[in-house]
Amino acid sequence: MSLFEDTNPRELKELLGQIHAREAALPDFQRNFVWDPKATQELIVSIANNYPAGSLLRIRNTHDMFANREFQGAPPLDGRKITYLVLDGQQRLTSLYQAFYGVGEHRYYLNLRQLLDTGDFEESIFHARDHTKQAKRLEDEDVQAQELILPLGELRGGAGNYSRWSRMVARRVDDSDERIKLEDQLDAVEERWIRAIDDYRFPVVTLSDETGAEAVCTIFETLNRTGVKLSVFELLTARFWPKNVNLRRLWDKALADYPIIEDFDIDPYYLLQVVSLNARPTPACTRSYVLDLEAEQIEEWWDRAVFGMADGLTMLQDDCGVIIPKWLPYNTMTIALAAVLARTTLKASPEVAVHRNKIKRWFWCSVFGQSYESGANSQIVKDVQEIMAWLDGGQEPDSVAKMQFDPRMLRETTSRQRALYRGSMALLLSQGPRDFHTGARITRDLMTEQHIDDHHIFPAAYLRNHYLDVPTRLRDSILNRTLIDRKTNQVISARAPSDYMQEIQDAHEESDPDGFRRLLQSHLLPTGLDSPFWRNDFHRFIDWRQQAIWNLIKDATGVTEATELVEEEEIA
Repeated sequence: MSLFEDTNPRELKELLGQIHAREAALPDFQRNFVWDPKATQELIVSIANNYPAGSLLRIRNTHDMFANREFQGAPPLDGRKITYLVLDGQQRLTSLYQAFYGVGEHRYYLNLRQLLDTGDFEESIFHARDHTKQAKRLEDEDVQAQELILPLGELRGGAGNYSRWSRMVARRVDDSDERIKLEDQLDAVEERWIRAIDDYRFPVVTLSDETGAEAVCTIFETLNRTGVKLSVFELLTARFWPKNVNLRRLWDKALADYPIIEDFDIDPYYLLQVVSLNARPTPACTRSYVLDLEAEQIEEWWDRAVFGMADGLTMLQDDCGVIIPKWLPYNTMTIALAAVLARTTLKASPEVAVHRNKIKRWFWCSVFGQSYESGANSQIVKDVQEIMAWLDGGQEPDSVAKMQFDPRMLRETTSRQRALYRGSMALLLSQGPRDFHTGARITRDLMTEQHIDDHHIFPAAYLRNHYLDVPTRLRDSILNRTLIDRKTNQVISARAPSDYMQEIQDAHEESDPDGFRRLLQSHLLPTGLDSPFWRNDFHRFIDWRQQAIWNLIKDATGVTEATELVEEEEIA
């Protein structure tokens, strides 16, 4: 008997069509869809460029081996007989189905005007949450035609719908010459990009309907060893299924009980690592140890692991400025944090505040000491053991006691240095900065409402024109960035600080004479008549802000002296 029914490539539109027609579904023990929209965009870029995007694995569902469910966003199965169960490729197929069928929490678009100007597909694709004003506005065909924005949901079922859409757009142009020109441009987009998506094929391995459940579990384990994302969770879900421990149901309940876990897009595998750290006499959380977990250990520690994770995330959000996932420096730090809190919440103590302050200090020392840059699993184990001893009156963890930092590193800390950049921004957020537009304290909700993001203080275009000697890394460093709403950033544009700051000052001082000073202080920006802003003095501003942020780091970590970690020529 052959294990394989066939190993033939399949067109993407065929695979997505099978999902929509309820011919393809998922085993019910599979995890939920977890990809963020940026990962979906990256996959679509690969598809449009005809790059390999991995293979898919499915099994013919003749014998109903597992309970099944539809892909997220696809029509309900309603008892339909399923032809195929997808074993590997759920995240990729779900993301592509949602993008090209216009369903799910996000909508995806192509800015064709930008694509025609630059030829850069990656820069031209963007997304919006389905319930936002932007997404609602882009449902209007008049808006699509005017701005040349193609909703990728228009490609549902293949490139044929693009032809209908492009005719709709062209018909709105009155001038015949301009209409013909636009038609030619839209045809060129179809030839170069749309047909590439339409013709894309995934390598698909289809297992025979004679493949047994034991073989399927072995395949999951093999996939895990070869690096399939999060397959440990799926493997243990399958293994514990006969023991009445439904990991997927436990995970769904965790998300329902503690929405902050879903808000921060925590991997369910992280919770298994927390269980593994606490269920053993000696903490361990590598894949092999997690795979050795027993159902009884899950039953004993799962709920406490969930609570510890939610408690830790809440602490980071409320006390450490990590108000949205974007500003979490190291995702893996949450595993150690949750493991410690899963234990410490078991016993009430009058020293809770002291314990939490110690944990927060550990957080900041780990971030600015960059202790999670490599060897995360071993660092997690070390930290859990040392933090627990510290809370019981022992010595400081090495990550605290031996923490070193050179404030000159801030001059090179751009968004590419993710942990330091995010940690610095979170530290600023923990100080309660105020919105430049409304003056209100920046919260998670306000960030969304006002489209607040990190932007340049001395505008990049201004620096390119007036400070030719400033290297890009210094221009884009955390020292020249803060959280600014979209309207204010549009006002700033390429203007000199003395120009746009005066406008902001005038607006705030109309209602609150001291409001502008408090606004600047909340962002750790210089105030007063001798401020570098009024002289447009970039270098003096950088020196001032480096010291200001360094003072914050010292307060958060307990470090008193800088360590020389950067060569002078590296920061020139």
